[in-house]
Amino acid sequence: MDYLKAFLVGGFFCLIGQILIDKTKLTPARILTSYVVAGVFLSAVGIYEPLAQWAGAGATVPLTGFGHNLAKGVREAIASDGALGILTGGLKSAAGGITAAVFFGVLAALVFKPKNKSET
Repeated sequence: MDYLKAFLVGGFFCLIGQILIDKTKLTPARILTSYVVAGVFLSAVGIYEPLAQWAGAGATVPLTGFGHNLAKGVREAIASDGALGILTGGLKSAAGGITAAVFFGVLAALVFKPKNKSET
């Protein structure tokens, strides 16, 4: 049942993204950024945590989950460090994901030969 919940929620996020790509003039970068901001907003109003607990990876893996993770880290850091937590909390909570993204991005750039769009 956990797999079904994750599939449905993650698939719903993908469906929304595909609709935004097909029906609007938003670029993929703007859509991805909007997903992160939506995750922060939904976390701030208290909606995303119950969704993440219910759907598991279907809610924590997409970019909305990254936004939720940032907001959660800031909230926890403010509780323990005060106002300094506004600047440090998000990075502390998302450091593993950011590090993995940078590492695998560099690895992919070393393994594959990038081309300009005009060369394809």
